[in-house]
This record gives sequence, structure tokens and C-alpha cells, in this order.
Amino acid sequence: MMILLPPSETKRPGGRRGPADPSAWALPDLLPQREQMRDALVALAADHAQTRRVLKLSDKRLAEAVRDNAALRSAPGMPAVDRYTGVLYDALGAGALDGYARRWLGAHVLVHSAPFGPVGALDEIPSYRLGAGASVPGLPPLRRLWAEAVSAALAAAAPAFVLDLRSEAYADLGPVPAGVPSAYVRVVTAQGKALNHFNKHAKGELVRRLAVERPRIGSRRTMLSWAARAGVELRGTEDSGILELVTDQPTTRK
Repeated sequence: MMILLPPSETKRPGGRRGPADPSAWALPDLLPQREQMRDALVALAADHAQTRRVLKLSDKRLAEAVRDNAALRSAPGMPAVDRYTGVLYDALGAGALDGYARRWLGAHVLVHSAPFGPVGALDEIPSYRLGAGASVPGLPPLRRLWAEAVSAALAAAAPAFVLDLRSEAYADLGPVPAGVPSAYVRVVTAQGKALNHFNKHAKGELVRRLAVERPRIGSRRTMLSWAARAGVELRGTEDSGILELVTDQPTTRK
């Protein structure tokens, strides 16, 4: 089983080791694109006015973005699942998980970042600033740069089943190939109303539950069977590529 998560705009600074090494990350076939993105962001950081425009930053955020992107070649890494903060990652709470659960995350979870593509949950990545909708000078649009390469890398990884928890913007940067069994998760209320902000908390809780219980899931059917036993309400028909994760417990916005 492979789980695809979106990244978060907010990140923890620093890291335990350095510099982060893209050649050591999951899906190594993506190294050329990762290096292209890194070099382009380092170059962009040299022009503060253009950085502000491309990344749509306020003056308050500009200095931090310039600092992080300028240091991408030398900055220390931190496991991706610890680097990201915010609603989804707070609900996942990877830092409080035991070693067994964290190793499960490392074996099954990829976080899809804009500059690096999907990276392993325990891959040591640097802090950066870039969203899925940005257009980086000197590079083609991110969808053109990433989509085909990511899809090919996912196909080469040959997972038995992919649970796609990404937002649509990040799913567009690397669609799961048609030949790979998968399900795209939408978070809804019991009445079927789609949730926006609160979907992040529900997704984080789902991945935490999976990491703690570590079920053997290799198909849509076994995913639904586990959810039924665990009291997690997932619904979807056999011929649909969508699974609905039902929640009626909104949380306080962070």
C-alpha cells in the first residue's frame, strides 16, 4: 500500500543533519527534476522583488522565503513528516508515534511537494517556499515539469494499491497511472457535503490510525474491510475511483 499526502505551507525550521541529499529520497528517477527545481529556486532567491511576485508573498514572509530557498543546496534536512506543520500534520502527530509506527510511515507514505515531487515520509528534506500553483522563472509550468515524470515513477514503484489523500492541485502534478489500483479520498459529512478546511484534520487522523494499527492493505476491498472493522466510515462503490471519508467532527482552525 502507498499513501500520497499533500504538503503544508507551514514548516518547521532547521534540521538535524545537512545538507539534505535529494539522491537519497524515494522515487530516485525524479532526481533530474528535483535538481532543476532546486537550482531554479536558488536563482530566484537572488531577486527579492521577483521572489515576492512569483511566490505571492507579503513583506513579512519574504525574508524567510528568500533565506530558505537560497540555502536549498546546503540546508539541513528533516523528515518530511516532521518538517510540515498545520492541521493535517498536527492531527497525524508523527513526532509522538513510536518507532514501529514511524517506520510504517516511512515504508508506506509519500508527501507530494511542489519542488521535490513525492518524497518519503522519513526522507530528510530542507525547508523551502513554493506552492503547486507557482510559475518559476526558467522552468516550464509545474504540471508540465512533474506530471509525466511522477506518474512514471509511481508506475515503476508498482504499489499494490494507492490511497490518494492529496488535494486536486497536487494530484494534477502527478496523476496515479491508470494501471495502478488506487482510490482518491474526499472528506464529506454524513449528508455528503464536501468539507474544505476540516478535511485536513480527518486525513491526518486516518493516516495516524493506519500507522498505529499497521493493517495489511493491498486493495480497495481490503481498505474498506479494515475501515469497517476499525469504525472508520469509508464509503464507495467497487467501480468508482473515489472513496468518501465521512466525518462530522470539525475541529478548531489552527
